[in-house]
Amino acid sequence: MTDTTSYLDTARRVIAIEAQALTELGAALGPEFDAAVDLMLSATGRVIVSGMGKSGHIARKIAATLASTGTPAHFVHPAEASHGDLGMMAQGDVALVLSNSGETPELADVIAYTRRFAIPMIGVASNATSTLIRQSDVGLILPRAAEACGTGVVPTSSTTMTLALGDALAVALMEHRRFTPEHFREFHPGGKLGAQLSRVRDLMHDGAALPLVTGATAMPEVLIEISQKGFGVVGVTDAGGALCGIITDGDLRRHMQGLLEHSAAEVMTRAPTTIAPGALAEEAVAVMNARKITCLFVVAPEGDGAPLGLLHIHDCLRVGLG
Repeated sequence: MTDTTSYLDTARRVIAIEAQALTELGAALGPEFDAAVDLMLSATGRVIVSGMGKSGHIARKIAATLASTGTPAHFVHPAEASHGDLGMMAQGDVALVLSNSGETPELADVIAYTRRFAIPMIGVASNATSTLIRQSDVGLILPRAAEACGTGVVPTSSTTMTLALGDALAVALMEHRRFTPEHFREFHPGGKLGAQLSRVRDLMHDGAALPLVTGATAMPEVLIEISQKGFGVVGVTDAGGALCGIITDGDLRRHMQGLLEHSAAEVMTRAPTTIAPGALAEEAVAVMNARKITCLFVVAPEGDGAPLGLLHIHDCLRVGLG
């Protein structure tokens, strides 16, 4: 670095230049963006995304984002396309082709194939008169913003704009399809994000695994139920089957004197904290942390109060929450 600049100065300059490029991109978008979204929505097949070099890396990410948000999509490498992968495209698909110059030679066969078989094509380039844009059914023009490298030759601002444009297309399609977090989880069940979108019903224990007794149950039987089910807790139901209490280790200690002479109703803590089956598991973790408890009985808020399941903190930790 020079005496007057630092690495931090360079970082801030690069980010400022790319931020300005994104501002210019937003201002430059027009009706052709709507046309591109409509073209993708009309596809009965997939969105085939292609690009070479840095545009290819961006194309892969755009295809992945589309696929994970409800728009079937696939990346096709233009060089591989010329050696057989053109067969991955078919009528009913829509092609989204990326090239900053619009004259990338490796894209020639992809472009020709879409024209030959009437596959609609959306072109993304910075040159409105380029071959790619002229051949496209819809052309999305990137503004000629300065590259952040200072020399104008390293794809920086241009790739950032293309990436943002792909995100804009994906989100527009999401909103039209009313794509929800639950839908997203279906495409992305693994990892931290999938865990955050888990519902209580996905993790809870139910059926025979549920530790339950009635209020009239004698404490010796209650202790057996707690021991057999292994959660260190038991739910207590009333005559109508609704959850009316819970017995924990703390309740046992508080009633140690003559414990075995009591019934469950005499030992239980009334009105226990519960969670709905449709709540996010992350919300259940927050409740358990706030109340300093390790499990929650699951009760439908619109139901008859009957316990549907039990969620333990260990179930949440197992999937990466907590």
